[in-house]
Amino acid sequence: MWHKSVCVALLALATGYVFLLDPELPDSVLEYFSGFFLCHLRDELPSPESSMAAAWDALITRPAKQWNRVAVGVNACVDVVLSGVKLLQALGLDSGIGQDHSVLHSTADLKEAFIYFMRNGAAAERFFSDSDSFHQIAQTASKYPGAQLYVGGNAALIGQKLATNPDLKVLLCGPIGPKLHELLDENVIVPPESMQEIDEFHLILEYQAGEEWGKVRAPNANRFIFSHDLSNGAMNMLEVFVSSLEEFHPDLVVLSGLHMMEGQTKEIRQRRLLEAVASISDIPSDVPVHLELASMTDPDLMSEIIHQQVFPLVDSIGLNEQELLFLTQAASGPHASVASWNGIPDVGVVSDILFWILKEHGRTARKASDLTRIHFHTLAYHILATVDGYWANQVAAVAAGARAAGMQACATQTIDASRVFLKAPLEFDTSKMEEASRVSLNPGEPVSEWHRDGITFHYTPVLVCKDPLRTVGLGDAISAEGLLYSEVFPH
Repeated sequence: MWHKSVCVALLALATGYVFLLDPELPDSVLEYFSGFFLCHLRDELPSPESSMAAAWDALITRPAKQWNRVAVGVNACVDVVLSGVKLLQALGLDSGIGQDHSVLHSTADLKEAFIYFMRNGAAAERFFSDSDSFHQIAQTASKYPGAQLYVGGNAALIGQKLATNPDLKVLLCGPIGPKLHELLDENVIVPPESMQEIDEFHLILEYQAGEEWGKVRAPNANRFIFSHDLSNGAMNMLEVFVSSLEEFHPDLVVLSGLHMMEGQTKEIRQRRLLEAVASISDIPSDVPVHLELASMTDPDLMSEIIHQQVFPLVDSIGLNEQELLFLTQAASGPHASVASWNGIPDVGVVSDILFWILKEHGRTARKASDLTRIHFHTLAYHILATVDGYWANQVAAVAAGARAAGMQACATQTIDASRVFLKAPLEFDTSKMEEASRVSLNPGEPVSEWHRDGITFHYTPVLVCKDPLRTVGLGDAISAEGLLYSEVFPH
């Protein structure tokens, strides 16, 4: 390396000397010398991706006080992962026009919804109402060559990720059948009451960046999830989960699965949501609760989660760009008129919505809400927004979540700079609703910070995997890693 640097330095000196002797040299000669020099200099400089990965490693430090016991519930299942296009072709379906459906009633609905989200490169999750039809599709999927079985469900995926830390005890409650129990990390503790005879299966239809089906072309890799899941849909294990906390004594609780209730009737859903609120209220007040949201289509359910005392009972929320936009639409929040994201979500718009959630539904001088933290993640970047005075080590937390996204998508133990790329904007405004600062990306200092009326924002780009091996569970891994590096102040 050193001799290459010396050669470049000597070349630069020689070039300067030639310019000094004859400043009237033709432009073509000057361009040749400068181009040759810059080419060699570029070879010496690290890429933005490798600079960012190195900077993350320096920033990611453990918090002063770490979690010892984490309880996670309540949705769990077995994911059957395969190519969406190939499954639909195996079902005898041809490409066509995409259309979203809040609930899938047939294979035709499935095809249209899959095409709709594949065209937009967006993740989504839907309930399939017809039990017999779903089981036929599931049988075809599980037998398809190359189909793979994994741990599924937000709670199980978060528990599985946390269990990779040997110093952490992890309790998982959910409808856990024999196959799922076999797939779980041996460090995950499962209460006997959570075991059931039959697994719940979810079908994960993946597509790759640039993949084509008919006239549809995916702008990036993602997945479409659907299921006919009654146990998770009714949140059957919620009471088991809360009752098990008394014996386990967690110092952090992670809750997910509220989105699964979309398949229930409105009356059952409202009753279960009220019961969920009562159960969450039973969790000791000194134990922080993180709520992981997931894809939803029913604005009434989202509105009920926001307003029926769920948000005020949790300390932290994790969500992606689809869930954030749907949340503000359902609650008539800022930028609710935005129908869908056009490419990478605008950082200023995202920042405005996160600010509004914490101001309207989080802890303030006038509100007794527990909500003080939101971890937002999208393909190109992540933001951690926190109410000042409640959370520490958030620079490390947001960087750890972004690093985990790149490693898990590429299935590597560290960031491989040759397999990832920067997709985040090089510059952005921190708000679209009020006077904002302009932030420029610096790979050597990848975490940007700004403040707004008692709320701190930490932003970092993501090193996006060029050829992702698996997109399922990225959001759960991101939230788990962010929590692992977070510290909450006692209040």
